[in-house]
Amino acid sequence: MIFSAWVDVKNEEIGQIFFIFKNRMSFGKIIFVRDSGLIWFLIFLVVGGAAVMGQNKTMEKRDLPTYLPKDILGWTTAGEDQWFDPQTIFDYIDGGGEIYRAYNFQRLFVRRLKKAGQPDIIVDFFDMGSSRDAFGVFTQDLEGDDWGIGQGSTYKSGLLSFWRDRYFISLTAEAETPEAKQALTALGKHIAAAIEKNGAKPALLNFLPTGMASEKNVHYFHNHIILNYHFYVSEGNILKLDQTTEAILARMGEKGERSYLLVVGYADPKKASQAYASFTKTYMPDAAEPGLVQTEDKKWTAARVKDRYLTVVFSASTAAAGKGLLAEVEKKIKI
Repeated sequence: MIFSAWVDVKNEEIGQIFFIFKNRMSFGKIIFVRDSGLIWFLIFLVVGGAAVMGQNKTMEKRDLPTYLPKDILGWTTAGEDQWFDPQTIFDYIDGGGEIYRAYNFQRLFVRRLKKAGQPDIIVDFFDMGSSRDAFGVFTQDLEGDDWGIGQGSTYKSGLLSFWRDRYFISLTAEAETPEAKQALTALGKHIAAAIEKNGAKPALLNFLPTGMASEKNVHYFHNHIILNYHFYVSEGNILKLDQTTEAILARMGEKGERSYLLVVGYADPKKASQAYASFTKTYMPDAAEPGLVQTEDKKWTAARVKDRYLTVVFSASTAAAGKGLLAEVEKKIKI
């Protein structure tokens, strides 16, 4: 059983919170009905999920276990394997399932491993449906040491997470011991090798200015709830993000001098222009010039739209710095 928790958040400004509890990403209280876009988002998940359930029945359900060894340094399978889909995920991760649904996950395979005198190891093996979304859910929590497993990995306090191709894998030791860490390493390397091929990363990463490509500072996502977790913009969905949009948020600089670069890809130029109009009207009504405003903290926010892409720089130290970053991204956008 996965450990999770529900937090009653008394914060009317933000309206939602993510947190890590017992090595699992989870949600706090979220009020979805305030925004029609989110209502659509939930309907999309319910309707889309039904299709996924039907699809899963025809898929080779037993393919994921083949990536695991029969035993690893004395740890062997204990109990029955478990399977979850977008509808049943809450039976396993109460409260935290929305994070994986926000990345369109298809199915989850869970196995518990035991060894006498050692902590249990839990394998959470997510089929995210695409390598972009596997990368995205991995970027939700980038804290920890990179163990060089898969296409990206982090380790902290008994939790090893990594992604490769369309899969996101979380390996958890219920207590951190030297033997358990060795088993996590060996198991992670075995699974990553068994997957065999790498998957494509989001194309939006190519728009990052030179010198900003460190993926330790980049988050990929679709909707504004995930955006607000990493950088709070607005309670409302003023950027008109949904499951058809792709976005990256890059963090630059150190604490106190930190700025953020947001690049969003929409389905077409019209939707990008509508999002730009919505954002500038709400976020910068007192703009010094179109798409540029100095905020209360004396920092600058700059925004620009080109074709189907919207780029925003938050908390730039100067107006020139903000506009300079926009220009660098614009050069990389090929129409």
